Amino acid sequence: MAVEAARAALAAIPAFAGYKGPLERLGGLTNLVYRAGEACLRIPGKGTEEYINRANEGVAAREAAKAGVSPDVLHFDGATGLMVTRFIGGAETMSPEKFKTRPGSPARAGEVFRKLHRSGAVFPFRFELFAMIDDYLKVLSTRDVSLPAGYHDVVREAGAVRAALDAHPAPLAACHCDPLCENFLDTGDRMWIVDWEYSGMNDPLWDLGDLSVEGRFDAAQDEAMMRAYFGGEARPAERGRIVIHKAMCDLLWTLWGLIQLANNNPADDFRAYADGRFARCKALMETPDFSRHLAAVRLS
Repeated sequence: MAVEAARAALAAIPAFAGYKGPLERLGGLTNLVYRAGEACLRIPGKGTEEYINRANEGVAAREAAKAGVSPDVLHFDGATGLMVTRFIGGAETMSPEKFKTRPGSPARAGEVFRKLHRSGAVFPFRFELFAMIDDYLKVLSTRDVSLPAGYHDVVREAGAVRAALDAHPAPLAACHCDPLCENFLDTGDRMWIVDWEYSGMNDPLWDLGDLSVEGRFDAAQDEAMMRAYFGGEARPAERGRIVIHKAMCDLLWTLWGLIQLANNNPADDFRAYADGRFARCKALMETPDFSRHLAAVRLS
C-alpha cells in the first residue's frame, strides 16, 4: 500500500526514522505527497524519471527556499527524487476556486513571483519551450498515444511566436515554470510555492501567463496579479508576452498530459486534459487579440 511505502521511505532517512505519527495524504497529480507531523514527504511518481532531472530539482528547491518563496528542504535524494520539506502550517492549498474566493490571493501570487524572479537565484536548468516540445514529442514517438488532430500545424504556426520572442529576448530569471494552483500555499498574508520539478531559467512572464491559465483567471484577477508584480500598470509588450505564454503553456502541457496517459497515470482523465488544453491553445491563437498582443511584442 502507498502509506506503507511512505512509512518505509521515512524510516530509511535517519532524521525521520523514529517518526511513528500519522501520515496524511496531500495532493499531487504525478507524485505521492504526505504530511508527517511538521514535515512533508514527496515520493516521485512512476515514469517521472523519463522527463524530470531530479538533481536539477533539488538545487532549485533549495535555492527557492533561500529566496524565501518555498519551504526549507530537510532531505533530498538526487538519485530517487525522494524529498522532505518543512510543512507550512495554517496554509490553504490553492485551487482555481480558492483564487476566486480568497481576497487578495492573485495579488499575493504576483508578489511571490516578483520575489522569486528578483531574488538572483540561479537554477541549473534552462526551461526552453520549443526544445521541451521536441523532447516530449520524442518520448511520445515511442508510445501508442495519438496527438490531437492538427497539433503539428499549430506548432508550425507558433513559429511566429518563437520569432517574436527570439527577436526580443527577456532577461532570464529563476522561474517555477509549472504554476498549477495546487503548487501555491496561501496563509492569507503571504503565498508560498512548492514543487520545483519543471523549474528553470526562463522568461519570468511565463509564470504569470501559466498561472492565469491554470487558475482560469478573469480580467480582474489578471490585473491584480500584474499590478502586484509590476508595481503598477503593465506595458503593452509585457501584457503581450503574458498572453503569448498563455497559449504556449497549453501547447506544451498538452504533450505532458499525453505522457501521463501513456504512463497509465490514474490521477486524472489525461486524454480529456490534453485535448482540452490543445483546444484552448488553438482558440486563443485564432483571436484578433492574440495577433494584437503578438504585434506588441514584435514592436517592443
